[in-house]
Amino acid sequence: MSALYPDILTTQATGARPLRIVTAGQTLAGGEATWAAANDFTGKAGQLLMLPGTDGTVEGALFGVGERLDPMALRGLSPRLPGGLWRLEGVADDQAATAALAFALGTYVFDRYKSRPAREQARLAVPDGLDLTEILRIVAACALAREMVDTPAADMGPLQIETIAREIAEASGATLSVTTGEALLEANYPAVHAVGRAATIERAPRVIEIGWNLDRADLPLVALVGKGVVFDTGGLDIKGAAGMRNMKKDMGGAAHALALGRLVMQAQLPVRLVVLVAAVENAISADAFRPGDILNSRRGLTIEIGNTDAEGRLILADVLTRAGEHEPDVTLDFATLTGAARIALGPELPPLYTDDEALAAGLLAAAAAVRDPLWRMPLWPGYRAALDSEIADVRNDSAAWAQGGSITAALFLQRFAPTTGAWAHMDIFAWNSRGRPGWPEGGEAQSLRACYRYLSDRFPPAR
Repeated sequence: MSALYPDILTTQATGARPLRIVTAGQTLAGGEATWAAANDFTGKAGQLLMLPGTDGTVEGALFGVGERLDPMALRGLSPRLPGGLWRLEGVADDQAATAALAFALGTYVFDRYKSRPAREQARLAVPDGLDLTEILRIVAACALAREMVDTPAADMGPLQIETIAREIAEASGATLSVTTGEALLEANYPAVHAVGRAATIERAPRVIEIGWNLDRADLPLVALVGKGVVFDTGGLDIKGAAGMRNMKKDMGGAAHALALGRLVMQAQLPVRLVVLVAAVENAISADAFRPGDILNSRRGLTIEIGNTDAEGRLILADVLTRAGEHEPDVTLDFATLTGAARIALGPELPPLYTDDEALAAGLLAAAAAVRDPLWRMPLWPGYRAALDSEIADVRNDSAAWAQGGSITAALFLQRFAPTTGAWAHMDIFAWNSRGRPGWPEGGEAQSLRACYRYLSDRFPPAR
């Protein structure tokens, strides 16, 4: 799958129209100044003014950035520009790579189900010296995650996620193993099986595992874990219509883990890599797991089911345990886990949970550097008692007195996280709730670029 036009960025600038960056109050000259004044263009952030040629065509454009340029603001440009080739003017050399990345991220369009032809894309000529291969890999990874999230559940079931994982593994010479359906019980993934067993045979639950460089014992091991609930009805504790409407996106964690894994392998980071995805549909049938059931887990802990709509943490419990069996140095898990995270921080700022100070500092620094925000939230030990069960080792719905649903969900995962190395959990939303240029309503990649930057900084590839 790819939503990326391969020539969206190019070093060939022949025929490119100028796209000039203008700060607030910047003095313009000649006819440009007259045209800008006539159109009330002052360089205010987000202003875009087309410059007409003598024949009435667009020969250039001015883009206002306010007091100073934030290169990521260029993400909103492509949907607003006429198609064709453009070149940036007024961007410093040290901002050129970020500007090119931002522009390319803004070209994403999900039009798989549209009958009308897509409009011609705006493309960008970039200066020589940029690592276009790296920039386009990152853009393609974000596009992959967004396209997987945007695809309706009927066309993005567990089998389709497996197929994408297989393509990623084969492209990098990695191994792939898949455990499906009733075989999950024999392989000791009881929680994954319980959550997904109510789906049809064609959409049977599965655990997907990619392994790369595993024969290199001299390299550190990175584990990436993703929640892949392809559709979440809520199970027998069924969601209301409004809450169920966008539940095709509940596999966003799996999309992020696979996209990040592909990036790590493409960049040849000096690590061993394991990518683990539990892909299930939380369906409703006579075989669905029930409130009050006690589930076994791969870790050996029993789990009392208080709410079947808290299913993501159940499948993650098994695959996090599996990740720990590899004794990783770093484990990152991604999950569209709780609505409580959105209540706490809104849709654009994903919570980060970790009890490792160095990992927290590294991820937050990387997030700031690439403008892919994360906000650290506490694994508050006082709320652990909210997960206590009278009849099992732990419960999947925390007691109401604790209230902090995103925190208690993270504390649940901590019970199953690897005990070697450092672990971090990202409770992502993976969705733009409001459409705007460069950020169309629908699937969004969150924390992916931050985590890739962290891994690249910690385990830099050979040059």
